[in-house]
Amino acid sequence: MASYKAPLRDMRFVLFELMGGDDIASLPGYEEFTRDLIDPVLEEAAKVCEEVLHPLNRSGDEEGCTLENGVVRTPKGFVDAYRQFHEGGWTSIACDPEYGGQGLPKAVDTLIVEMICSANLSFSLYPGLTQGAYVALHDFGSEALKQIYLPKLVEGAWSGTMCLTEPQCGTDLGLLRTRAAPTEDGAYKITGTKIFISAGEHDLTENIIHLVLARLPGAPKGTKGISMFLVPKYLVKEDGSLGPRNGVACGSIEHKMGIKGSSTCVMNFDEATGWLVGEPHKGMRAMFAMMNAERLAVGMQGLGVAEASYQGAVAYARERLQGRSLSGAKHPEKPADPIIVHPDVRRMLLTQRAYAEGCRALAAWAARSLDLQSRCPDPAMRQEAEDFVALVTPIVKALMTDLGSEAANLGMQVLGGHGYIREHGMEQYVRDCRIAQIYEGTNGIQALDLVGRKLPANVGRLLRRFFHPVSDYIETRSEDKALREFVQPLGKAFVRLQQATAAVARAGLRDPEEAGAAATDYLRLFGLTALAYLWARMAEVSLPKAGADDPDGFYAAKVATARFFMQRLLPQTSGLFTGIMAGGESMMAFEEAAF
Repeated sequence: MASYKAPLRDMRFVLFELMGGDDIASLPGYEEFTRDLIDPVLEEAAKVCEEVLHPLNRSGDEEGCTLENGVVRTPKGFVDAYRQFHEGGWTSIACDPEYGGQGLPKAVDTLIVEMICSANLSFSLYPGLTQGAYVALHDFGSEALKQIYLPKLVEGAWSGTMCLTEPQCGTDLGLLRTRAAPTEDGAYKITGTKIFISAGEHDLTENIIHLVLARLPGAPKGTKGISMFLVPKYLVKEDGSLGPRNGVACGSIEHKMGIKGSSTCVMNFDEATGWLVGEPHKGMRAMFAMMNAERLAVGMQGLGVAEASYQGAVAYARERLQGRSLSGAKHPEKPADPIIVHPDVRRMLLTQRAYAEGCRALAAWAARSLDLQSRCPDPAMRQEAEDFVALVTPIVKALMTDLGSEAANLGMQVLGGHGYIREHGMEQYVRDCRIAQIYEGTNGIQALDLVGRKLPANVGRLLRRFFHPVSDYIETRSEDKALREFVQPLGKAFVRLQQATAAVARAGLRDPEEAGAAATDYLRLFGLTALAYLWARMAEVSLPKAGADDPDGFYAAKVATARFFMQRLLPQTSGLFTGIMAGGESMMAFEEAAF
């Protein structure tokens, strides 16, 4: 059975050495969050994930959720685990103290989310969806709704969902049919069906708060006529206690490839009572606040599974004896060498490691920017941080889930036939991780968002938040002999990215389908270049420490992983660039009838 140990050493490296986390306490409102406080929080989170959540990962997958008479039961142990989770305050980590939250920086919360996803991806969805609902309600709800619902969501006594998708509309929400009829008391009656609703019904919390997209009478067609409504499972009395059951029920649960411990529901709303969140016909604004938070969280799912799969693969590769090293026996006292001596196994393990550690750095960069966006006293710096988060959100979601899926498949491959069976838990990572490339906007949609919205936004202003620091870094480090093997490959990839950006921008003006044809390759090129920049910086931090003062070899391993990334993974950018520059004619000219 797979085991998991939170990578606290690397998390501390990324937070404090790479991203300068020691200055978090200099931001207004974060004064108490010094390293002396953050370290124990991370250690306690690791214990919960390793000792409470991870032991339920395989059993939750095998048992799954069940629906009986409209009631969804989560797998054995989930109810008790959730009780420990919310009583420990983990649902409130990054929430507003005004509503009972602990107000920790996103830079810390992001690392905790990674641990939860590594330990038990299915479980992570219950508090994860609540966080998305919290964001939308916090940013767009009326003061009355906030006072009633936010404290319970923050506490974890109540949970939340996002009810967007319908049978006839997924990405194209302009096609949705759910209706909202106003009532005399200022509420609304919501009627319609939503599908693929994660945590739509379960037995972990006493109430479930659904945020539902619907149309008001006479609403404009398309997305301009969508409003958002808060619809609780149980109505809430004036004294805050729970009242009668609302007109919302689970019609069925999906039988899925993975994340079987997470209830994915068809939700039927039959004149359910709801309240408007935000302005009429402005529901898409609130939805995007929720979706952007979830997209960053889904990126962490990819990272979490990549880390867990890597750990399982390394443990097996150290123990499994098969064959002899190509250069001669490394362990002649044994009947065979452990498979970790073989070049191809090392290729797979190092690929997993380089992707996981690189994505952790990318996630920390995004989280650090979120903290600056919300707390920095300098308006210009807040704007720069907001621009950067907007730019990298589709990259974090798509790149980290794509690489997470690749890493999970490599982990299974390391185990060979034993990876394909349940005993070692590696095939579950492959199944669980696969959905992350699909939900909260497929990765193809993320690529279209990047090239269609983020690149041209404000005449390229968002791009400058990435291009300028990378360009400055390359220019100032280009003569450093110790860094040359890292900076030169980064520089070549960056030139390709710049040229591809100009080409995609020109093509998009001439023919939108040309930009669309390049979108997925462009996002991957952008993401790998971002990882190269971060790997160069990680090598720079580690090189002076990779010597006598590196007793456990942490910094030496960091430099070696950076070298592997630059030499064996970053060259993908050359092929991606060639594909982008070839244009879209070969795919768009293909006759539809010939498919």
